[in-house]
Amino acid sequence: MSDLAWLGRTKLLVGDEGIQKLQNAHVLVVGLGGVGSFAAEFVARSGVGTMTIVDGDVVDPSNRNRQLPALATNHGEPKADIMTERLLAINPELKLTTIKEFLSPEAAEKLLSENQFDYVMDCIDSITPKLTLLSTAYNKGLKIVSSMGAGGKVDPTLLRTADLFETRQCYLASLVRKRLRKMGIRSGIKAVFSLEKHDDDSLMLTDGSNFKKSAYGTISYIPAAFGGVCASVVIRDLLGYPIKMEKKPKEMVAREKKQKKK
Repeated sequence: MSDLAWLGRTKLLVGDEGIQKLQNAHVLVVGLGGVGSFAAEFVARSGVGTMTIVDGDVVDPSNRNRQLPALATNHGEPKADIMTERLLAINPELKLTTIKEFLSPEAAEKLLSENQFDYVMDCIDSITPKLTLLSTAYNKGLKIVSSMGAGGKVDPTLLRTADLFETRQCYLASLVRKRLRKMGIRSGIKAVFSLEKHDDDSLMLTDGSNFKKSAYGTISYIPAAFGGVCASVVIRDLLGYPIKMEKKPKEMVAREKKQKKK
């Protein structure tokens, strides 16, 4: 019989029924960088019984300012391997599947077709793989929470949860919305974003590897905060708790309608 004593404090908050709901859930986390690594750990520590984690990247020295797996002693090691060891050290009874690859359209289709996920967590920071995961999961009717851009921001109190098409002040979100609309998707994806304006002076161009052509500067706690909010959306939804959803200001909606008519 499973020893759930380590979840005693969680049980005080969510009760026996809540613990059972989390134990019975299967959560997919794609992307184990600054947002996803913390999100995955928070989900595991909540008592979710089955997880699948996906990431094809290795630790780079530049990751150490914000990513949970990144240490001075493990440069070049797969993030998925490091997180696998960490999650199983937290909960040895966790049913964990680890996939060490970047998610291609074919791989996303296969993964989401062959497994019964109760929640999909999109913690990808590259536009093409992100769109692949979101569109595939959406078309299969799966519950999704997607992290928008955590770069170029410093104030965690401005994080919000909204339908993806209600997000604003986020360059990544604007690209994702535009591309998803072309795929016929216009609502139904929860997103975590920040109302804070980007610090555009922190933008840098990259070599284009892993589908990324640019990146904003980051501070240690912001990606972790995004991961925490994403994890909270998953846990609260699994437990049936209400989630406050941010809405666009009425004047912004009116302005957008006028622009569409022109």
